[in-house]
Amino acid sequence: MLGGWDQKVPVKVRGLALAATPLLALLLAGCGSSSLSSSLSSLNVFDSNKATTGAAAEGAPADPSDIECPGVTVRSGAATLMIGDNSKTAQPGVLSLRYQGTIIRTARECNVTAGVVTMKVGVEGRVITGPAGGPGTVDVPLRIAIVQEGVNPKPIVSKFAHIPVVIASDNDRVTFTHVESDITFPMPVPAGDIDTYVVYVGFDTMAGPEKKPPAKRKPAAKKPAAKPKQG
Repeated sequence: MLGGWDQKVPVKVRGLALAATPLLALLLAGCGSSSLSSSLSSLNVFDSNKATTGAAAEGAPADPSDIECPGVTVRSGAATLMIGDNSKTAQPGVLSLRYQGTIIRTARECNVTAGVVTMKVGVEGRVITGPAGGPGTVDVPLRIAIVQEGVNPKPIVSKFAHIPVVIASDNDRVTFTHVESDITFPMPVPAGDIDTYVVYVGFDTMAGPEKKPPAKRKPAAKKPAAKPKQG
């Protein structure tokens, strides 16, 4: 259940790269997870929007630079997170708004090896306090989904993360950064079809905790039949 993420949204794949802050660019280039590091690479991913390749995929063009790294766009209707003082209200009123989250910018990087595309996708956002807000921890539900657009859009892969954002005061504005570094999917054949792939990012408030399947009950052991008493 992607909480409405399976709805078709018209997009333009090429030219969707957004300007990243130096912090997000450094994170995406040199970080293997969403945590910060003091020894990050200085590579700016927006200087290399093309995919790099270690082994040509079947049907791939002779020149790896012809492979376009799928663009990132904010999902329509999922760009703003509104949290009110009543969890049952989908759209809180102005005075009951506790926190508001927005997505500021995104970044991405691609690598193709042995016919498999590995992507890093970075998202930078901000949470501010509303009239009813105050100190606390905000659970930001973030979805990153790759879709092959067309007449019949096809979901390729989806990642979901809960990002805790700590609000320190009644009037606070906190920036958060998340990097999803292990998004993999097969290189399409022909390779030119990757131009129809779009990376959607946004807040997914419909996603709930993953439920484990109920454990199977073991059949009760049968009691041995009672032996007849001898007279």
